[in-house]
Amino acid sequence: MNRPGHGLLGRRIFSAGLVSQLVLVLIFAAGCSLEKMALKKAAGMLTAPSAGTVFTGDDDPELVAGALPFAIKFYESLLASLPEHAGLRLRTGSLYIMYASAFIQAPADMTPATEVESRQVLLARAKKLYLRGRDMLLAGLERKNPRLREQLRARQFKKALSPYGLKDIDFLYWAAAGWVAAYSIDPFDMSIGLTLPEAAALMNRVLELEPNYSDGAVHNFYILYYGSLPQGLGGDENKAREHFRQAEKLCGDSDTSYLLSLATTVAVKNQNRQEFISLLKKVMEFNPDQAPQNRLVNILNKRKAAWLLEHVDDFFLPPEDGQEDSTGGERKK
Repeated sequence: MNRPGHGLLGRRIFSAGLVSQLVLVLIFAAGCSLEKMALKKAAGMLTAPSAGTVFTGDDDPELVAGALPFAIKFYESLLASLPEHAGLRLRTGSLYIMYASAFIQAPADMTPATEVESRQVLLARAKKLYLRGRDMLLAGLERKNPRLREQLRARQFKKALSPYGLKDIDFLYWAAAGWVAAYSIDPFDMSIGLTLPEAAALMNRVLELEPNYSDGAVHNFYILYYGSLPQGLGGDENKAREHFRQAEKLCGDSDTSYLLSLATTVAVKNQNRQEFISLLKKVMEFNPDQAPQNRLVNILNKRKAAWLLEHVDDFFLPPEDGQEDSTGGERKK
């Protein structure tokens, strides 16, 4: 079965386009005070809102995949010198999660079944990076509430999260996203599974603060969350479909992630082959140039949808005798 996580990239990969220039700034900075000034200037440039679409608008996923690791480690090196810089911490932690989703877990999910070892290595790496990003973001949230994790473990969700407002919403969203994505890699890891209510509490706070957060990002998260989890752990098809409808209203003309989310969770769980194929065809029909700011994620979604359509029988029983496959081909015998 497919697992959640593929839609995370669409939540804004931030630019590292000025990295080479900033490296020079750091190299030639002399003296402690001047170096600190250069570091802060570099961090400010890298986390500026205007740097938002250089990667997300790209039409070359391989180029982005090659550039991101350097960008992430550069951000992390700055963060080591400026641990109090909230914007830099947010950018670094969220990029770990985005990179793991788009360029490690997604390729792992599409690895041939015969290459089991390669697949497991990739998934283990993705899980590790999801948790690294999550922990980095939780550390940032703990600056406002040092007892956050303790209160979350005690299920004191209101007390734990009441200190956080709109300024903290990105931290809350990405920490929750990385948390659940790590569980999606290994649903048998109960050390994470038993903590899912804590992750859900973070995202519930996002929903309270901004129901339409990031053009439907919060709703896509809930499609994955409610659609993929067993009922005993909080899964709920009705809630998943309600969030699907909300996501469709908010980003139906700009981001196809919500279509993939419902297809790979609810449709598979219900063994609804026709719905699965219908949703994936909508992804394939979408023109990435229609939403330049999300061009990269929609190109990646089309690749994933094409692979899923080619491997329908890996997720569903074949059509009954005498029936035609919804892809337009004849049933397999």
